Amino acid sequence: MPSHHVVIPADFPPLVSASPLLPQLRSIANYTLHTDRPQSDEEKISRLLDADILLNSRGSLSFPRHVLQSLPRLKMIAVCGIGFDSIHLPTATEQGIVVSNVPGRTAKVVAEHALGLMLAVSRRMAWMTSELRAGRWRGDLGVSLCGKQIGVIGTGNIGCEMLRLCKAIGMTGKAWSLNPCHEKAAQLGFQYVPLQDLLQSSDVISVHTRLSEQTRNLINAEKLALMKPSAILINTSRGAVVDSSSLVSALNTGRLFGAGLDVFDTEPLPVHHPLLSCQQVVLTPHSADTTQEGIDQLTAGCIENIQAFLNGRPQNVVNSAVLSPS
Repeated sequence: MPSHHVVIPADFPPLVSASPLLPQLRSIANYTLHTDRPQSDEEKISRLLDADILLNSRGSLSFPRHVLQSLPRLKMIAVCGIGFDSIHLPTATEQGIVVSNVPGRTAKVVAEHALGLMLAVSRRMAWMTSELRAGRWRGDLGVSLCGKQIGVIGTGNIGCEMLRLCKAIGMTGKAWSLNPCHEKAAQLGFQYVPLQDLLQSSDVISVHTRLSEQTRNLINAEKLALMKPSAILINTSRGAVVDSSSLVSALNTGRLFGAGLDVFDTEPLPVHHPLLSCQQVVLTPHSADTTQEGIDQLTAGCIENIQAFLNGRPQNVVNSAVLSPS
């Protein structure tokens, strides 16, 4: 009988609970699944007091210092995705908590979504749908993407897959990254350029960098002002990489053609958020990896990370200092 206790404190919207692979977790650990979000830090802590392992579905909850310090039993956090910005890593390391993520598995799934957002914005599909529903048969001038330039910010697995997909529809590619990989650039046929040059020359900017202190509000009013008025902004990384108030202003004043966003500075997106009043946007609820294939890949990756941890061989550890002897 498994003796370790895994708690999934908020699987909302459903991710792991939507995967037929989740019952496999029962063979290696007991688990408790919550399908709603806790309403306070106190409720979050209460759900996790008996947890040896926390499975953070979608990275949907934040775990700041004071929350982690209230969970002395916790030994591992399995993030069901690639991003781990919701966890205060220094505190996790101090507490001896191993944090593992699931990198790379859903790169193709997320890049497909980013491509879909780009196509939908370029042809104003959401606006045209709303016009038809209102009984108005009219179109609007769209943007052809073949022959245009895609500028990708962040060239990890997802960013590179986006460059590959855009090349397939006839776009040229350039990129900027905090960690450039010139081997990837040569293989995929794109070039790295300074961020200012990328913003000024690209017809589409697609953001795929992780959130850190270096990238928070990376795309601000100053950066948006560098972009072409005909440009499209796509963000499937983290909402806080883009300053939303500056983006709203750029959209409402015609500084940009449009934007496609899957991530937001506040999630779930508040019902009165100003982005919802912008006409030239396509918005999705942080669901870029939410296909059955994506859900299954993430769930499998989490279970494998938990199994490796229980076997004494942690993998995909993002706070590697926790493994170093003190």
